[in-house]
Amino acid sequence: MNAERFKKIIAYSKNNRDDINSYIKNFYSFAGIEPDNDVLNIMQIVRASFHKKGFLVIEMPFADNEIGALYYKGDGLGYIVINSSLPKVNVNFAISHEIYHVFFQKEEVISKVEFANELYYEHEDEFAANSFAGMFLMPEVSFRRMYTKFSLESDNEIDIIIKLMAYYEVTYMSVLIRCYELGLPAKNNISEELLNVDKELIHSRFDELWLDSSILSASHKDDYPHVESLVKKQGEEYINDGYINERSLEKVLINMHNLYNKIKGE
Repeated sequence: MNAERFKKIIAYSKNNRDDINSYIKNFYSFAGIEPDNDVLNIMQIVRASFHKKGFLVIEMPFADNEIGALYYKGDGLGYIVINSSLPKVNVNFAISHEIYHVFFQKEEVISKVEFANELYYEHEDEFAANSFAGMFLMPEVSFRRMYTKFSLESDNEIDIIIKLMAYYEVTYMSVLIRCYELGLPAKNNISEELLNVDKELIHSRFDELWLDSSILSASHKDDYPHVESLVKKQGEEYINDGYINERSLEKVLINMHNLYNKIKGE
């Protein structure tokens, strides 16, 4: 990410901080959790909340690692499909990003592809969704406290960010953005060194600092077999009640499997 884009993101977050905070409080209330608490299992909290809103959250490995998630809203259920070929830190951010689109975006979204790279910061709704995700995953009071703690333990800014990544299980860039949103680094100007930390350095520092590097790896979790079994069970009930015939159910299952294979690149 270049410095100009980074500054644009920080400016947006600061200018819209009150609105985003209001959305987060509303989601906390909807999900039945206490404000400003660290959310320790993002997927568990979010999956139940999405279900209440008529969305099914599915994790499956994609062939294309540039895609973070797929969003689709039909006449019945909506679907959020998360790419489990990405590291856990990316998955956590992707699913939190989708909260904004499902709960708070003013214009209705029917379908969209969410990219896993930094380019998706460019549009208004993406700025808002990313700002929401960062503030939701890294609550201000907790984040300030942990930044101070890790500052006392670390010799440089990169190690502070790496430790915050491990603690909140989020991406390097989202931590860096959150630090500057809250004005925590001693230097106001962002350095090229901080903006351009590569994956190899992150992995090596995780190991050297005795941090859990598993969050930098993909789970490759695949919910498709479970989804297919649910559709079969529901379809058989519909057949018994006379709503559909066996041919219709078979067609649905074939279409689902073809789409699944396409997503996986098979």
